[in-house]
Formats: sequence, structure tokens, C-alpha cells
Amino acid sequence: MKIKVAAPHISYRTLFRTIFILAFLLPFLFILTALVTLEGANKCSSFDCLGRRLGPRFLGRVDDSGKLVKDFYKVLNQVITEDIPDGLKLPDSFSQLVSELKNNQNDAKTFAFLLRTMMEKLEREIRESKFAELMNRHFAASSIPKGLYCLSLRLTDEYSSNAYARRQLPPPELLPVLSNNAYHHFVLSTDNILAASVVVTSVGRSSLEPEKVVFHVITDKKTYAGMHSWFALNPAEPIIVEVKGVHQFDWLTRENVPVLEAIESHHGIRNYYHGNHIAGANLSGTTPRAFASKLQARSPKYIALLNHLRIYLPELFPDLDKVVFLDDDVVIQRDLSPLWEIDLQGKVNGAVETCKGEDEWVMSKHFKNYFNFSHPLIAKHLDPDECAWAYGMNVIDLRAWRKTNIRETYHFWLKENLNSNLTMWKLGTLPPALIAFRGHIHPIDPSWHMLGLGYQNKTKVENVKKAAVIHYNGQSKPWLEIGFEHLRPFWTNQQKPTQIGFGINLGILNRLNATYWCLYSIPD
Repeated sequence: MKIKVAAPHISYRTLFRTIFILAFLLPFLFILTALVTLEGANKCSSFDCLGRRLGPRFLGRVDDSGKLVKDFYKVLNQVITEDIPDGLKLPDSFSQLVSELKNNQNDAKTFAFLLRTMMEKLEREIRESKFAELMNRHFAASSIPKGLYCLSLRLTDEYSSNAYARRQLPPPELLPVLSNNAYHHFVLSTDNILAASVVVTSVGRSSLEPEKVVFHVITDKKTYAGMHSWFALNPAEPIIVEVKGVHQFDWLTRENVPVLEAIESHHGIRNYYHGNHIAGANLSGTTPRAFASKLQARSPKYIALLNHLRIYLPELFPDLDKVVFLDDDVVIQRDLSPLWEIDLQGKVNGAVETCKGEDEWVMSKHFKNYFNFSHPLIAKHLDPDECAWAYGMNVIDLRAWRKTNIRETYHFWLKENLNSNLTMWKLGTLPPALIAFRGHIHPIDPSWHMLGLGYQNKTKVENVKKAAVIHYNGQSKPWLEIGFEHLRPFWTNQQKPTQIGFGINLGILNRLNATYWCLYSIPD
């Protein structure tokens, strides 16, 4: 007998109740799932995984991973304050650490000690490596590259053997121009022949009227012959170039400038700048940034006579009314003749201020960045928040300067710093100049002078292209191996093809022997 079974019938009322219950529960399920995800549970998209996550919660079970983390934090806090056990052997790598933990079944405290010891060792190695890098950069920045040394040697040889290299600069018929205030006079004080060439060449290329430009290049006695040879053999025409050595200024003697004599001969000063810069230094109590600043402050260039010559501009050029002073690590990219039209409003020094931290052209520097305000004399006379300004491209009104006591103020504070064993400031010639020129500074537009190309690796090329004068202040000079690659072309592109370049046959091969000997006999 066949029995018919009717199909199961679900009433509309039952279906409605089921939909109502699901509609009520689904939002809670969704919220719970979101909370689990936000709490850091492993990512998963399957219903099976969702069940594994939600099941323990519905059954009243609690995930104890949070408790384990808290316990581990507690162990770490204990390990920080306790001494490291004797005889703790460090693994050579993280993989070895994990392997040893698996094999030896070490407890959490032993693992924490191993982790702490490995981290401390790594920090020491990184710190020592950073200090070593800073020392190497300091030595690289303070040394003379072999190529520059050989160039100077070769040019000095030319001066002694080649009459054309000794010809008068400028020619006799142009001597009156050297004191003619209708021309634009630039002053450059340097012992770097190649850098001087780049500065002069870049001024000539960017000038709208190069025939009105006069360059006064001042160098020391040892570099004079080579510097003279360079500009004699490589004329910068139509620019007029004068090369003078410090020894050619009769009044500029050690007797007349006692402060400079003290700087160069004082035993403590010479030991500070030429001694062992790392001996006695408490590296554990200083940061790499502070150590780098101290190294920069101990550069030997800061006691060089050439670095202090700018304070004697009125005496060096008694017939001139206005000059533009340039450092040798600058490149000129725009015509500078408008600088002579700037009204300094009775001030002496037209300079870019360096206290506008938000300005893309300058650094954020105030007096507190240069001076030790714990010294009572500094604290009494100076304001830590006073705005600093930049050396490197300065418009100098010599007529206004001659009415002031700027040089005497400079000498006074330089002596005070020497007497205080350099406890007032450490860095070079700018700090005493900041004091001496107080009240005599006229701010000029920042686009005239862009700073930092010798230490700011992240300087944007687009900004560099817009500046009138770019300044490689800092250790990473463009003629050094430590110069920044993306910023070096702005300097190298200004190098003028030379008649005495290495590898060029001049028909005087006998004189090239000195250069070749220098290049191939001196170790790198």
C-alpha cells in the first residue's frame, strides 16, 4: 500500500517570525565580528574561521593572549632594572636566538635578558659607527684633496719658470680701475685655487655687464704664486682680476694685529684646533649631533688669517666705497649688479637673516645657536633670541663702516673669548662678527643667498635653481668626495676649461713632470 506524504508546509506566520529574529540578531553578529577584527584577531574570511573566533565567546571562554602579553611586559620591566646575569652567551643572529630558545626551552625572563643584551650591543655598535663616520668626515673636510694639491704645485712651478704666468694682474693700463667706484668690486679671500676660479667664472657667466666687474682675490703667501699663475694663464676677460697675497699688505703684520698673532701662536688654541679631537671626549655622555657640532667648531680654518681678513676690509681697500664680499664655496647664478643699488639705509652690512625657520631659503639660527649663555658676560650683553645673519655673500658699505668701531669691538670680544679659554663660543669668525655688527645689519631678500648646500642632503634642486647665490657651507664641499652628488653639478658646471689641465699637451712636457709625479706618487 502506497502512502502519500505531503510536502512540508511553512506558514507565512512562521516565515515572518524567522525573518524577524534574523533581522534582530544579524546586526549584533556584525558588530561582534567588527570588534573581534579591531581587537587584532587574525584576518580571516571563511565562516569556519568566524566560528572559531566567535565560538569561545558564546561558550563563555576567554582568549588569554592578552594576559600573556601583559605578563611578558611585566617580565620586560623587571629585566630593565636588574643586572644582566654573568656568563650570558649572546647568539650571533636572531635566527640562532629562536633556535636556541626552541632547543633549550628557556623561560621568558631568560629570553628578555638575551633580547635586552642584544639590543644594547647593537646600539653601542651603531653609536660607535656613527662617531667613526663623523670623525672620518671631519678629516675628509679638513684635508686637501690630492688633485688640488697637485694643481697648486704645478701652478707654482709655472710661476717660477713661465714668464707669462708671472705677468702683471691686471695689466698696467687697467690699474686705475682697481679704485674706480663706478665698477662693481667683489672681494674673495681664499687659498683654494679651483674654488676661486669657480666663483670668478660664475660671476662672469651670470653678469649682464661683466666688463664692469672687478675681482680682488686675496690669498696667503704659500698659495700666491699658484693663484697668480692660474688667473694669468686662464684670463677671466672681460672681468678684471687682481691677485694679492697677505704678505703684500705692509700694514697687515702680526705686530699690528696682535689678536691674530694670539690665535695662531697660543698653545691652547692651536691644540684645540689641531690636537686629537677625540682624546678625552666623553662620547658616552654626548649625542652624535652634538659631537658633529663640536668637530665642525674645531676646524683648523677658523684660526687661519684668511678667515679673519673680512674684518679689515676698510683698511684693505681704502679707496673703495662699496664691495660685495664672497666666500670661496659659493656659486653665482644670477646677475648681482642690483646689489649695488640696494639702499642699506646707513647700515654697514647687507646680509640675509637666518632666523626665519619657515623660509625655504635660510636656516633657523638665533644668537642662542652660537653663544654660551651660561657665561655671565654673554648673558649680560646679548639676547639669545636675537636674529643671526649669514656670512658668504655680504654687501658692505665701506664709507659707513669707517664711521664705526666695528673692528675694535671684534678684537675686544675675540680677546675675551681667548681669555675665557673659548668658553663663550666655539665656532669660527661669525660669533664675534655677530656682536661687532650689532645695529649695523640691513636685511636683504633671502633669495639672494641660499645656504646649507654643504650639510643639507635633502636640499631641493628646484629651490637651488632659483637662488642668486648658492652656498656650500658645511663639511660636504662640492670639490670633496663627501659632497652631495645631486648638488655637485651646480659647482662643477662652472669650472672653466683650463690651459693647464692634466692630460693637455702644452708643448712644455718637461714642466708637466712635476704634476705627474705628484699625482702618481702621493698615496690616496
